[in-house]
Amino acid sequence: MQLLAYIVYVVLYRLFIHPICSFPGPFWNRLSNFPRAYQVLLGNLPFHVRDLHQQYGPVVRISPNELAFSDPQAWKDIYGHQAAGHRQFPKYLGFYQPFSRQASSILAAPPDEHSLIRRQLAPGFSDRSMRGQEQIIGSYVDLLIQRLHSHAANGTKALNMREWLTWTTFDVIGDLGFGSSFQCLENSNYHPWIKLITHTIKQNGRLHALGLLGFNPILGWLLAKGFFKKQDQHMGIVKEKLLQRMKLGAERPDLIEGLISQNNKLVSDCILKYLPGRGTTFAKSHSLIQKQQLPFDKLEMNAKTIIVAGSETTSTLLSGAVFLLTTHPKVLEKLAHEVRSSFSNDKEITLLSVGNLRYMFACINESFRRYPPVGTGLPREVPRGGAEVAGHFVPEGTVTAVWQWAINHDPKNFNRPMGFHPERFLGDPAFKSDKLDAMQPFSVGPNNCIGKK
Repeated sequence: MQLLAYIVYVVLYRLFIHPICSFPGPFWNRLSNFPRAYQVLLGNLPFHVRDLHQQYGPVVRISPNELAFSDPQAWKDIYGHQAAGHRQFPKYLGFYQPFSRQASSILAAPPDEHSLIRRQLAPGFSDRSMRGQEQIIGSYVDLLIQRLHSHAANGTKALNMREWLTWTTFDVIGDLGFGSSFQCLENSNYHPWIKLITHTIKQNGRLHALGLLGFNPILGWLLAKGFFKKQDQHMGIVKEKLLQRMKLGAERPDLIEGLISQNNKLVSDCILKYLPGRGTTFAKSHSLIQKQQLPFDKLEMNAKTIIVAGSETTSTLLSGAVFLLTTHPKVLEKLAHEVRSSFSNDKEITLLSVGNLRYMFACINESFRRYPPVGTGLPREVPRGGAEVAGHFVPEGTVTAVWQWAINHDPKNFNRPMGFHPERFLGDPAFKSDKLDAMQPFSVGPNNCIGKK
């Protein structure tokens, strides 16, 4: 009897009393997390959210305490700086760090720690580092083209370009992250670690779905007991590769040089600065080091994040671009003409010279719109006192997000959203009503993607 009374109370509360009960959404989504979890398991959630926006409008309640927005202003209101008129929305840790035993990475870190990690990573993403990385990147691109030519010469009719692009991006980011490639292009196959990444990404989706249904305490216990061996193997390889990179010692223009060298520099600087006799105790010096130095488990998590985020997302975007270009021959022809008329040979193609390829950038932007590597929402929690999002007052504690695939394919934001039209980014009058600021593949604000350049 008590259980029945509790269920009735929860139903009535979520439908008629809950702080966001006035926002539209499907009956079952307002009532339970089950529909959301079901769509996660199917792999359809970004598309489902887009359909909900088409039915219910620019703001929709997709679960009992979560709102999705499809209004460009929501980017600034949810993810923007404090100057937007409210306090910064904190990250929703139920998504970013569902298990307390996990070390946080730059994705889940609170503001102070996020700023520290970002400052330490910044040198690896600077213009100077990019110029130093150009030769490394170029060598793998050359190897990709050589391998494709060799397959063509041998009479191969078709290749799975998704695989080849994935091998390339993992080799590039492996070298830039750990000082050595995964030799995917050389072997024309996946490195075992990349297979583990694919497995863990899928497993994390299933764990997220179960977490939505309230199983996180059980899942956390199973994780702590080592029941998810693939996860442990995955992190074991990260640890091994990170230690190898740290043993290299030599300064090189890679993505985690700043993270490693800054950590070592902090220790030596603090020791020199706070020598005995300078009015600072050893305890205070040690405390300062601890506040500014990342422990090894956090170095691990950030190294893993950079490798996965830098490679998988890039190969996703490139796979989408190749598909869109090969299925739109007129666009491909125009793009090929721009490239071949701009350079007399491939040696002239550099990080600097490609900046003049306006049509190529339009094609890349349109590929980002159609195939955003992160198609889901990056959830934030409304701070104390509530806040206004896209003209709607949202109560504190509400989980909010802009869903990239949904906002990119909303006809209220883009004319002919399901087509491939690079001209929309070149001022074509047919697309003058487009809200180009709706597309933010790198997010916005202080937590936007550090690898945007």
